[in-house]
Amino acid sequence: MAQVTKLRSEIPVQYTWDTDSIFASVADWEAAMVEVGAQLEESGKYHGRLHESPATLADFMAGLELMQRHLSHIFNYAGLNYSVDTNNQEWAARQDQARGLLSRATAAVAFAEPELLQIGFDTLRQWLAADERLAVYAHYLDRLEKRQAHVRSAEVEQLLGQVQDPLGTANSTHSVLANADLKFAPATDSQGESYDITQGSIGSLTTHPDREVRRTSWENYADAHLSFKNTMANAMAGGVKRDVFFARARRYENSLDAALSNTFIPPAVFHNLIDTFKANLPTWHRYWAIRRRAMGVDALHPYDVKAPLSRQLPVVPYETAVDWIAAGMQPLGDEYVSVLRRGCLEERWVDVYPNQGKRMGAFSSGSPGTRPFIMMSYSDDLFGLSTLAHELGHSLHSYFTWQNQPIMAYARYGLFVAEVASNLNQAMVRAHLLATQPDPEFQIAVIEEAMANFHRYFFIMPTLARFELEIHERVERGQALTADGLIDLMADLFAEGFGAEVVIDRARVGITWAEFHTHLYSNFYVYQYATGISAAHALADGILAGQPGAAENYLAFLKAGGSVYPLEALQLAGVDMTKPTAVETTFSTLAGYVDRLEQLISARG
Repeated sequence: MAQVTKLRSEIPVQYTWDTDSIFASVADWEAAMVEVGAQLEESGKYHGRLHESPATLADFMAGLELMQRHLSHIFNYAGLNYSVDTNNQEWAARQDQARGLLSRATAAVAFAEPELLQIGFDTLRQWLAADERLAVYAHYLDRLEKRQAHVRSAEVEQLLGQVQDPLGTANSTHSVLANADLKFAPATDSQGESYDITQGSIGSLTTHPDREVRRTSWENYADAHLSFKNTMANAMAGGVKRDVFFARARRYENSLDAALSNTFIPPAVFHNLIDTFKANLPTWHRYWAIRRRAMGVDALHPYDVKAPLSRQLPVVPYETAVDWIAAGMQPLGDEYVSVLRRGCLEERWVDVYPNQGKRMGAFSSGSPGTRPFIMMSYSDDLFGLSTLAHELGHSLHSYFTWQNQPIMAYARYGLFVAEVASNLNQAMVRAHLLATQPDPEFQIAVIEEAMANFHRYFFIMPTLARFELEIHERVERGQALTADGLIDLMADLFAEGFGAEVVIDRARVGITWAEFHTHLYSNFYVYQYATGISAAHALADGILAGQPGAAENYLAFLKAGGSVYPLEALQLAGVDMTKPTAVETTFSTLAGYVDRLEQLISARG
């Protein structure tokens, strides 16, 4: 029987997220839109007045804080509902309205930072002591001072705010094309049965035990993107040109400098990652060879890299996954675990299962005053469990940050630290499963899930980071980006990573960049997945070993949010990312998984 993805209306409500907790109705959302419009007008009255007194500045910041909270609720409500029903044009329109309002708001308050710079930091620090309402902004002012060379005049800042929405069209075009308009030929199994391919189902299909399902789903998914390669390449070029424009407009040396400086990360962190990754590619080559032998095939193809190796695939219902994740995270304490269970089983943080029109992937979203929502397409297996653990890491990070940080500026902590929390959850849950589930086939299944995750974060993401660096440098040199050029570059990088062990289908492997519909539109975003998994494993080792203060320091890191610099937050937790040590250590962890897998495979004969 054909496997057909359910309609949204067929998903039981307990497995859908509770967006009504943000706004009870669309009418309430629309009323909030009007209210924010009025708040924008009120904020505009402070234009040219911030220098008047500490009280004037404090009044403006209080109004800005309230407006930002309302804006975040508006944006989340529209975006979350559209994400699970991308064919719904009403929600598409609402998301566009929210995006437009956000752009208007950015432009409307663009005068603030240039005016703060005119006041001067010596005076501003005196004002922090003069009005207690301003005291909380000390770290915000410190960050502003560090990037003051890149803050332009009020007029230019207003213009840069106004162009954010139109210059985001390349990203939204690629996303709409991929999530709403692409049509995928169905996959077929070795018996001729068909399976729907959707953005929500592709992950489970490419890990299917039937090789024909994997092959046809991987090929058909890639072919759909290839059929629009020129449109997607044009969108990608637009996204890169946007990054270059903003870097130059803000007087950064280049796009990489703009991305790293804005998040206070030294360039050495990026280059340490890339250099260490390239040096350790032989570990990946060895893994491909072991996987090929374990599968008993003459040649390994890209659609084999996540094929199940266990002879008995564990079935893991959603509720069981919650139990196992909770047990794995117990070293962090009762509060962490109780919040996790409540969010998964009572408060409907999670939109659990795939449905027609649901966008691809998984994410955690929300803001202070909402729940830390999770979108995913859960499959009843260890991959679904691991994705849930990952997103819960994000959501618990948000939960503890929002509980402890008083202003929106500190509620946003950035991807560099966010991916630590998510990957730490996965590392700890895997350790729990390997310690409590002695069956060799179960252990093989855990390790192959771990390797699939490492494949994404420690193979795909560094490869995409290398790709991203090259295409930005090409645009900065005045070179054109074409579909065939992007495909050739991507195929060359993957060929280096796969080595001689994997057969390369250059066109289908080369279109991988187009299958990442959001990641490559966020200026130098993807490298942080690899640094995140590195820091996560370094910290998890200490917590699992029971090192004194390790769990407490990690919880302090979660609660800090954006109130300290990213590298300082990680130092608070117990890891120094200015050195390549954590990346090297995590490659050792990866090599250990490869060793253990080889032993388990050899032992079963």
